[in-house]
Amino acid sequence: MFDIRLLREREPEVRAAMKARCVEVDVDALMALDGKRRSLISEVEQLKNERNTASRDIGIAKKAGQDASARQQAVRSLGERIKALDEEVRDVDEALHTGLLSIPNMPHASVPVGQDESANREVRSWGEKKSFDFDPKPHWEIGEALGILDFDRAARMSGAGFPLYRGAGARLERALIQFMLDMHVNEHGYEEVSTPFVCHSDATRGTGQLPKMAEDMYYIPADDLYLIPTAEVPVTNIYREEIIDEPLPIYLTAYSPCFRREAGAAGKDNRGLNRVHQFDKVEMVKFVEPKTSYEELEKLLKNAEDVLQRLGLMYRVLELCTGDLSFAAAKCYDIELWAPGQKAWLEVSSCSCFEDFQARRANIRYRNKKGKPVHVHTLNGSGVALARLVVAIIENGQGADGSVSLPEALWPYMDGCKRIERKAE
Repeated sequence: MFDIRLLREREPEVRAAMKARCVEVDVDALMALDGKRRSLISEVEQLKNERNTASRDIGIAKKAGQDASARQQAVRSLGERIKALDEEVRDVDEALHTGLLSIPNMPHASVPVGQDESANREVRSWGEKKSFDFDPKPHWEIGEALGILDFDRAARMSGAGFPLYRGAGARLERALIQFMLDMHVNEHGYEEVSTPFVCHSDATRGTGQLPKMAEDMYYIPADDLYLIPTAEVPVTNIYREEIIDEPLPIYLTAYSPCFRREAGAAGKDNRGLNRVHQFDKVEMVKFVEPKTSYEELEKLLKNAEDVLQRLGLMYRVLELCTGDLSFAAAKCYDIELWAPGQKAWLEVSSCSCFEDFQARRANIRYRNKKGKPVHVHTLNGSGVALARLVVAIIENGQGADGSVSLPEALWPYMDGCKRIERKAE
Protein backbone atom coordinates (compact mmCIF):
# COMPACT_ATOMS: atom_id res chain seq x y z
CA MET A 1 0.00 0.00 0.00
CA PHE A 2 1.14 3.52 -0.66
CA ASP A 3 2.91 4.98 2.37
CA ILE A 4 1.06 8.03 3.70
CA ARG A 5 4.39 9.40 4.95
CA LEU A 6 5.46 9.86 1.33
CA LEU A 7 2.52 12.19 0.82
CA ARG A 8 3.31 14.11 3.99
CA GLU A 9 7.05 14.40 3.47
CA ARG A 10 7.54 14.26 -0.32
CA GLU A 11 4.30 15.55 -1.80
CA PRO A 12 5.92 17.26 -4.85
CA GLU A 13 7.78 14.05 -5.71
CA VAL A 14 4.59 12.01 -5.44
CA ARG A 15 2.74 14.38 -7.75
CA ALA A 16 5.58 14.22 -10.27
CA ALA A 17 5.75 10.42 -10.06
CA MET A 18 2.02 10.00 -10.68
CA LYS A 19 2.24 12.38 -13.62
CA ALA A 20 5.11 10.32 -15.03
CA ARG A 21 2.98 7.22 -14.60
CA CYS A 22 0.12 8.94 -16.46
CA VAL A 23 -2.14 8.32 -13.46
CA GLU A 24 -4.57 10.82 -11.95
CA VAL A 25 -4.39 10.84 -8.16
CA ASP A 26 -6.35 13.31 -6.04
CA VAL A 27 -3.47 14.15 -3.73
CA ASP A 28 -5.32 17.13 -2.25
CA ALA A 29 -8.24 14.94 -1.15
CA LEU A 30 -5.92 12.38 0.44
CA MET A 31 -3.94 15.05 2.24
CA ALA A 32 -7.21 16.55 3.52
CA LEU A 33 -8.34 13.14 4.81
CA ASP A 34 -4.99 12.59 6.50
CA GLY A 35 -5.16 16.03 8.11
CA LYS A 36 -8.72 15.43 9.28
CA ARG A 37 -7.80 12.03 10.71
CA ARG A 38 -4.90 13.43 12.71
CA SER A 39 -7.03 16.33 13.94
CA LEU A 40 -9.80 13.97 15.06
CA ILE A 41 -7.35 11.67 16.83
CA SER A 42 -5.82 14.65 18.61
CA GLU A 43 -9.26 15.80 19.73
CA VAL A 44 -10.17 12.32 20.95
CA GLU A 45 -6.97 12.05 22.96
CA GLN A 46 -7.59 15.45 24.52
CA LEU A 47 -11.15 14.49 25.46
CA LYS A 48 -10.00 11.20 26.94
CA ASN A 49 -7.50 13.06 29.12
CA GLU A 50 -10.28 15.40 30.25
CA ARG A 51 -12.49 12.40 31.05
CA ASN A 52 -9.76 10.72 33.04
CA THR A 53 -9.11 13.90 35.03
CA ALA A 54 -12.84 14.40 35.66
CA SER A 55 -13.24 10.78 36.77
CA ARG A 56 -10.45 11.22 39.31
CA ASP A 57 -12.08 14.43 40.58
CA ILE A 58 -15.41 12.61 40.95
CA GLY A 59 -13.76 9.94 43.07
CA ILE A 60 -12.17 12.57 45.28
CA ALA A 61 -15.50 14.45 45.64
CA LYS A 62 -17.39 11.30 46.60
CA LYS A 63 -14.84 10.44 49.26
CA ALA A 64 -15.33 13.96 50.64
CA GLY A 65 -19.13 13.46 50.73
CA GLN A 66 -19.76 16.01 47.97
CA ASP A 67 -22.48 15.83 45.32
CA ALA A 68 -20.79 14.71 42.06
CA SER A 69 -23.89 14.22 39.89
CA ALA A 70 -23.16 17.25 37.68
CA ARG A 71 -19.60 16.10 37.12
CA GLN A 72 -20.82 12.58 36.34
CA GLN A 73 -23.17 13.97 33.71
CA ALA A 74 -20.28 15.94 32.20
CA VAL A 75 -18.21 12.72 32.04
CA ARG A 76 -21.08 10.90 30.32
CA SER A 77 -21.29 13.72 27.77
CA LEU A 78 -17.55 13.44 27.18
CA GLY A 79 -17.98 9.69 26.64
CA GLU A 80 -20.72 10.23 24.08
CA ARG A 81 -18.59 12.79 22.25
CA ILE A 82 -15.59 10.44 22.26
CA LYS A 83 -17.74 7.61 20.88
CA ALA A 84 -19.02 9.83 18.07
CA LEU A 85 -15.51 10.99 17.21
CA ASP A 86 -14.21 7.40 17.26
CA GLU A 87 -16.85 6.47 14.68
CA GLU A 88 -15.86 9.48 12.59
CA VAL A 89 -12.20 8.43 12.81
CA ARG A 90 -13.14 4.95 11.56
CA ASP A 91 -15.00 6.44 8.59
CA VAL A 92 -12.08 8.72 7.72
CA ASP A 93 -9.64 5.82 8.19
CA GLU A 94 -11.63 3.69 5.77
CA ALA A 95 -11.80 6.46 3.16
CA LEU A 96 -8.07 7.15 3.49
CA HIS A 97 -7.21 3.44 3.33
CA THR A 98 -9.32 3.00 0.19
CA GLY A 99 -7.69 6.02 -1.39
CA LEU A 100 -4.16 4.84 -0.61
CA LEU A 101 -4.94 1.38 -2.02
CA SER A 102 -5.74 2.99 -5.37
CA ILE A 103 -2.36 4.74 -5.72
CA PRO A 104 0.28 2.85 -7.73
CA ASN A 105 3.84 2.41 -6.55
CA MET A 106 6.42 5.16 -7.00
CA PRO A 107 8.72 4.37 -9.94
CA HIS A 108 12.42 4.03 -9.19
CA ALA A 109 14.55 6.99 -10.25
CA SER A 110 16.24 4.89 -12.95
CA VAL A 111 12.98 4.06 -14.77
CA PRO A 112 12.72 5.87 -18.13
CA VAL A 113 9.86 8.38 -18.33
CA GLY A 114 7.29 7.71 -21.04
CA GLN A 115 3.57 7.45 -21.69
CA ASP A 116 3.33 3.93 -23.14
CA GLU A 117 5.25 0.92 -24.42
CA SER A 118 6.74 2.96 -27.25
CA ALA A 119 9.05 4.56 -24.65
CA ASN A 120 10.32 1.23 -23.30
CA ARG A 121 14.07 0.87 -23.63
CA GLU A 122 15.81 -2.19 -25.08
CA VAL A 123 18.57 -3.19 -22.66
CA ARG A 124 20.05 -6.10 -24.61
CA SER A 125 19.28 -9.03 -26.84
CA TRP A 126 20.59 -12.58 -27.03
CA GLY A 127 20.86 -14.92 -30.00
CA GLU A 128 20.02 -14.34 -33.64
CA LYS A 129 16.82 -14.57 -35.63
CA LYS A 130 16.67 -17.99 -37.22
CA SER A 131 16.74 -18.10 -40.99
CA PHE A 132 14.57 -20.51 -43.01
CA ASP A 133 14.76 -21.67 -46.59
CA PHE A 134 10.95 -21.71 -46.64
CA ASP A 135 8.20 -19.39 -45.46
CA PRO A 136 7.82 -20.16 -41.71
CA LYS A 137 4.31 -20.84 -40.45
CA PRO A 138 2.61 -19.65 -37.27
CA HIS A 139 2.38 -22.11 -34.40
CA TRP A 140 -1.37 -22.66 -34.66
CA GLU A 141 -1.04 -24.08 -38.16
CA ILE A 142 1.93 -26.26 -37.20
CA GLY A 143 0.40 -27.46 -33.92
CA GLU A 144 -2.95 -28.36 -35.41
CA ALA A 145 -1.31 -30.19 -38.35
CA LEU A 146 0.81 -32.21 -35.89
CA GLY A 147 -2.20 -32.94 -33.69
CA ILE A 148 -0.58 -31.41 -30.60
CA LEU A 149 -2.90 -28.36 -30.38
CA ASP A 150 -6.68 -28.48 -30.69
CA PHE A 151 -8.34 -25.09 -30.41
CA ASP A 152 -11.73 -26.09 -31.81
CA ARG A 153 -12.42 -28.77 -29.19
CA ALA A 154 -11.12 -26.50 -26.43
CA ALA A 155 -13.52 -23.75 -27.55
CA ARG A 156 -16.46 -26.17 -27.53
CA MET A 157 -15.87 -27.04 -23.88
CA SER A 158 -14.68 -23.70 -22.47
CA GLY A 159 -15.01 -20.97 -25.10
CA ALA A 160 -12.31 -19.05 -26.92
CA GLY A 161 -9.00 -18.41 -25.21
CA PHE A 162 -8.53 -21.82 -23.56
CA PRO A 163 -5.92 -24.16 -25.08
CA LEU A 164 -6.02 -27.93 -25.45
CA TYR A 165 -2.67 -29.70 -25.73
CA ARG A 166 -2.58 -33.29 -26.93
CA GLY A 167 0.04 -36.03 -27.09
CA ALA A 168 3.52 -34.60 -27.55
CA GLY A 169 2.08 -31.11 -27.03
CA ALA A 170 0.91 -32.00 -23.51
CA ARG A 171 4.22 -33.74 -22.87
CA LEU A 172 6.10 -30.63 -24.04
CA GLU A 173 4.12 -28.46 -21.63
CA ARG A 174 4.92 -30.79 -18.74
CA ALA A 175 8.56 -31.09 -19.77
CA LEU A 176 9.05 -27.34 -19.82
CA ILE A 177 7.55 -26.94 -16.34
CA GLN A 178 9.80 -29.65 -14.91
CA PHE A 179 12.86 -28.31 -16.72
CA MET A 180 12.36 -24.78 -15.36
CA LEU A 181 11.63 -25.91 -11.79
CA ASP A 182 14.73 -28.12 -11.77
CA MET A 183 16.85 -25.28 -13.10
CA HIS A 184 15.63 -22.74 -10.53
CA VAL A 185 15.96 -25.17 -7.62
CA ASN A 186 19.21 -26.92 -8.53
CA GLU A 187 21.11 -24.07 -10.19
CA HIS A 188 19.60 -20.81 -8.96
CA GLY A 189 19.01 -21.66 -5.30
CA TYR A 190 15.22 -21.38 -5.05
CA GLU A 191 13.03 -23.46 -2.76
CA GLU A 192 10.13 -25.09 -4.61
CA VAL A 193 6.68 -24.57 -3.15
CA SER A 194 3.25 -25.79 -4.24
CA THR A 195 0.46 -23.41 -3.35
CA PRO A 196 -3.33 -23.16 -3.65
CA PHE A 197 -4.54 -21.99 -7.06
CA VAL A 198 -7.20 -19.77 -5.47
CA CYS A 199 -6.79 -16.88 -3.03
CA HIS A 200 -9.23 -14.74 -1.07
CA SER A 201 -9.60 -11.02 -1.66
CA ASP A 202 -7.28 -9.98 1.19
CA ALA A 203 -4.41 -11.98 -0.28
CA THR A 204 -5.07 -10.68 -3.78
CA ARG A 205 -5.27 -7.13 -2.46
CA GLY A 206 -1.96 -7.66 -0.69
CA THR A 207 -0.03 -8.18 -3.93
CA GLY A 208 -1.78 -5.31 -5.70
CA GLN A 209 -4.14 -7.12 -8.09
CA LEU A 210 -7.11 -5.70 -6.21
CA PRO A 211 -8.82 -3.36 -6.57
CA LYS A 212 -7.37 -2.35 -9.95
CA MET A 213 -7.53 -5.71 -11.75
CA ALA A 214 -10.80 -7.05 -10.32
CA GLU A 215 -12.57 -7.18 -13.69
CA ASP A 216 -9.72 -9.17 -15.23
CA MET A 217 -9.88 -12.03 -12.72
CA TYR A 218 -12.18 -15.02 -12.33
CA TYR A 219 -14.12 -14.73 -9.07
CA ILE A 220 -16.13 -17.21 -6.95
CA PRO A 221 -18.46 -14.94 -4.93
CA ALA A 222 -19.85 -17.61 -2.62
CA ASP A 223 -16.39 -18.29 -1.22
CA ASP A 224 -14.73 -14.89 -1.84
CA LEU A 225 -12.04 -16.66 -3.84
CA TYR A 226 -10.22 -15.63 -6.99
CA LEU A 227 -8.56 -18.01 -9.43
CA ILE A 228 -4.98 -16.79 -9.31
CA PRO A 229 -3.74 -14.67 -12.24
CA THR A 230 -0.16 -15.61 -11.31
CA ALA A 231 1.61 -17.66 -8.64
CA GLU A 232 3.01 -14.34 -7.40
CA VAL A 233 -0.19 -13.98 -5.38
CA PRO A 234 -0.11 -17.13 -3.23
CA VAL A 235 3.70 -17.34 -3.02
CA THR A 236 4.06 -13.73 -1.80
CA ASN A 237 1.24 -14.29 0.68
CA ILE A 238 3.06 -17.23 2.30
CA TYR A 239 4.46 -14.68 4.76
CA ARG A 240 1.34 -12.51 4.98
CA GLU A 241 0.84 -10.90 8.43
CA GLU A 242 4.19 -12.30 9.63
CA ILE A 243 7.50 -11.12 10.93
CA ILE A 244 9.87 -13.39 9.02
CA ASP A 245 12.22 -15.24 11.36
CA GLU A 246 14.30 -16.83 8.58
CA PRO A 247 17.53 -15.31 7.22
CA LEU A 248 17.05 -13.11 4.16
CA PRO A 249 17.09 -13.34 1.21
CA ILE A 250 14.39 -15.97 0.67
CA TYR A 251 14.00 -17.36 -2.86
CA LEU A 252 10.84 -19.33 -3.72
CA THR A 253 9.69 -20.85 -7.00
CA ALA A 254 6.38 -22.43 -7.95
CA TYR A 255 4.46 -23.83 -10.85
CA SER A 256 0.83 -22.82 -11.28
CA PRO A 257 -1.85 -22.43 -13.88
CA CYS A 258 -2.82 -18.77 -14.32
CA PHE A 259 -6.31 -17.50 -15.07
CA ARG A 260 -7.08 -14.12 -16.63
CA ARG A 261 -10.38 -12.96 -18.04
CA GLU A 262 -8.71 -10.25 -20.10
CA ALA A 263 -7.41 -11.74 -23.31
CA GLY A 264 -7.19 -8.64 -25.49
CA ALA A 265 -9.27 -7.47 -28.40
CA ALA A 266 -10.03 -9.74 -31.32
CA GLY A 267 -7.33 -9.83 -33.96
CA LYS A 268 -4.32 -11.65 -35.32
CA ASP A 269 -2.23 -10.95 -32.20
CA ASN A 270 -4.56 -13.21 -30.23
CA ARG A 271 -4.48 -16.23 -32.53
CA GLY A 272 -3.56 -19.61 -31.11
CA LEU A 273 -1.57 -19.47 -27.88
CA ASN A 274 -0.55 -15.83 -28.09
CA ARG A 275 -3.03 -14.56 -25.52
CA VAL A 276 -5.18 -16.99 -23.59
CA HIS A 277 -7.39 -17.02 -20.49
CA GLN A 278 -5.54 -19.98 -18.96
CA PHE A 279 -1.81 -20.68 -19.16
CA ASP A 280 0.91 -22.33 -17.11
CA LYS A 281 3.81 -20.51 -15.54
CA VAL A 282 6.82 -21.07 -13.34
CA GLU A 283 7.21 -18.11 -11.00
CA MET A 284 10.14 -16.82 -8.95
CA VAL A 285 9.54 -14.73 -5.81
CA LYS A 286 12.08 -13.08 -3.52
CA PHE A 287 11.91 -11.56 -0.03
CA VAL A 288 15.00 -9.41 0.53
CA GLU A 289 16.48 -6.64 2.64
CA PRO A 290 15.77 -3.17 1.20
CA LYS A 291 19.42 -2.34 0.57
CA THR A 292 19.83 -5.34 -1.76
CA SER A 293 16.57 -5.25 -3.72
CA TYR A 294 17.85 -3.80 -6.99
CA GLU A 295 20.90 -6.05 -7.01
CA GLU A 296 18.47 -8.93 -6.49
CA LEU A 297 16.33 -7.69 -9.40
CA GLU A 298 19.28 -8.04 -11.78
CA LYS A 299 19.92 -11.57 -10.49
CA LEU A 300 16.25 -12.43 -10.92
CA LEU A 301 16.34 -11.21 -14.51
CA LYS A 302 19.46 -13.30 -15.17
CA ASN A 303 17.67 -16.39 -13.82
CA ALA A 304 14.88 -15.93 -16.34
CA GLU A 305 17.35 -15.29 -19.15
CA ASP A 306 19.25 -18.47 -18.25
CA VAL A 307 16.15 -20.51 -19.05
CA LEU A 308 15.84 -19.04 -22.54
CA GLN A 309 19.56 -19.30 -23.27
CA ARG A 310 19.54 -22.97 -22.28
CA LEU A 311 16.66 -23.48 -24.73
CA GLY A 312 18.56 -21.62 -27.45
CA LEU A 313 15.79 -19.09 -28.08
CA MET A 314 16.44 -15.53 -29.25
CA TYR A 315 15.10 -12.87 -26.91
CA ARG A 316 15.38 -9.22 -26.01
CA VAL A 317 15.17 -7.47 -22.63
CA LEU A 318 13.13 -4.28 -22.29
CA GLU A 319 13.21 -1.82 -19.40
CA LEU A 320 9.65 -0.57 -18.99
CA CYS A 321 8.95 3.15 -18.89
CA THR A 322 6.88 4.84 -16.19
CA GLY A 323 3.67 4.73 -18.23
CA ASP A 324 3.96 0.99 -18.89
CA LEU A 325 4.81 -0.18 -15.37
CA SER A 326 2.39 -2.48 -13.61
CA PHE A 327 0.42 -1.03 -10.70
CA ALA A 328 2.67 -2.44 -7.96
CA ALA A 329 6.10 -2.32 -9.61
CA ALA A 330 8.78 0.25 -8.87
CA LYS A 331 10.92 -1.10 -11.71
CA CYS A 332 10.32 -3.83 -14.27
CA TYR A 333 12.07 -5.65 -17.09
CA ASP A 334 10.16 -7.57 -19.75
CA ILE A 335 11.69 -10.40 -21.76
CA GLU A 336 10.31 -11.00 -25.23
CA LEU A 337 10.90 -14.02 -27.48
CA TRP A 338 11.08 -13.84 -31.26
CA ALA A 339 8.30 -15.76 -33.04
CA PRO A 340 9.39 -16.14 -36.70
CA GLY A 341 6.12 -17.61 -37.91
CA GLN A 342 4.38 -14.35 -36.97
CA LYS A 343 7.41 -12.07 -37.30
CA ALA A 344 6.58 -10.74 -33.84
CA TRP A 345 8.02 -10.33 -30.35
CA LEU A 346 6.05 -12.07 -27.59
CA GLU A 347 6.46 -11.32 -23.88
CA VAL A 348 7.32 -14.39 -21.77
CA SER A 349 8.57 -12.80 -18.56
CA SER A 350 8.22 -9.72 -16.39
CA CYS A 351 10.77 -9.27 -13.62
CA SER A 352 9.77 -6.64 -11.08
CA CYS A 353 10.95 -5.02 -7.87
CA PHE A 354 8.11 -3.75 -5.69
CA GLU A 355 10.28 -2.35 -2.89
CA ASP A 356 8.03 -2.39 0.24
CA PHE A 357 4.78 -1.72 -1.67
CA GLN A 358 3.40 -5.27 -1.44
CA ALA A 359 4.88 -5.84 2.01
CA ARG A 360 2.92 -2.88 3.38
CA ARG A 361 -0.33 -4.16 1.90
CA ALA A 362 0.26 -7.72 3.14
CA ASN A 363 2.07 -6.67 6.37
CA ILE A 364 5.21 -8.73 5.71
CA ARG A 365 8.13 -7.71 7.91
CA TYR A 366 11.52 -8.86 9.14
CA ARG A 367 13.75 -7.69 11.99
CA ASN A 368 16.59 -5.43 10.95
CA LYS A 369 20.00 -5.42 12.65
CA LYS A 370 18.57 -3.34 15.49
CA GLY A 371 15.81 -5.90 16.05
CA LYS A 372 13.12 -3.54 14.80
CA PRO A 373 10.35 -5.03 12.63
CA VAL A 374 10.42 -3.34 9.20
CA HIS A 375 8.84 -4.17 5.88
CA VAL A 376 10.77 -6.42 3.51
CA HIS A 377 11.22 -5.72 -0.18
CA THR A 378 9.54 -8.20 -2.53
CA LEU A 379 10.39 -9.15 -6.10
CA ASN A 380 8.91 -11.55 -8.59
CA GLY A 381 9.57 -12.74 -12.10
CA SER A 382 8.19 -15.21 -14.59
CA GLY A 383 10.70 -17.94 -14.97
CA VAL A 384 9.12 -18.24 -17.52
CA ALA A 385 5.54 -18.19 -18.77
CA LEU A 386 3.94 -20.67 -21.06
CA ALA A 387 2.13 -20.74 -23.52
CA ARG A 388 4.24 -18.21 -25.45
CA LEU A 389 7.34 -20.24 -24.65
CA VAL A 390 5.67 -23.13 -26.50
CA VAL A 391 4.92 -20.72 -29.36
CA ALA A 392 8.60 -19.79 -29.69
CA ILE A 393 9.76 -23.41 -29.53
CA ILE A 394 7.30 -24.52 -32.22
CA GLU A 395 7.90 -21.58 -34.57
CA ASN A 396 11.70 -21.57 -34.20
CA GLY A 397 11.98 -25.35 -34.36
CA GLN A 398 9.75 -25.91 -37.37
CA GLY A 399 11.01 -27.75 -40.42
CA ALA A 400 9.88 -27.64 -44.03
CA ASP A 401 8.15 -31.02 -43.54
CA GLY A 402 6.00 -29.63 -40.71
CA SER A 403 7.96 -31.29 -37.92
CA VAL A 404 9.31 -29.44 -34.86
CA SER A 405 12.86 -29.96 -33.59
CA LEU A 406 13.08 -29.60 -29.81
CA PRO A 407 15.85 -27.85 -27.84
CA GLU A 408 18.48 -30.30 -26.61
CA ALA A 409 17.90 -29.26 -23.00
CA LEU A 410 14.42 -30.79 -23.19
CA TRP A 411 15.37 -34.18 -24.62
CA PRO A 412 15.75 -35.84 -21.18
CA TYR A 413 12.36 -34.45 -20.14
CA MET A 414 10.73 -35.71 -23.35
CA ASP A 415 11.94 -39.30 -22.79
CA GLY A 416 14.56 -38.81 -25.47
CA CYS A 417 12.21 -37.35 -28.08
CA LYS A 418 14.15 -34.86 -30.22
CA ARG A 419 11.53 -34.02 -32.81
CA ILE A 420 7.75 -33.89 -32.96
CA GLU A 421 6.54 -35.34 -36.24
CA ARG A 422 3.23 -36.11 -37.89
CA LYS A 423 1.82 -39.46 -36.89
CA ALA A 424 1.83 -42.06 -39.63
CA GLU A 425 -1.55 -42.39 -41.29
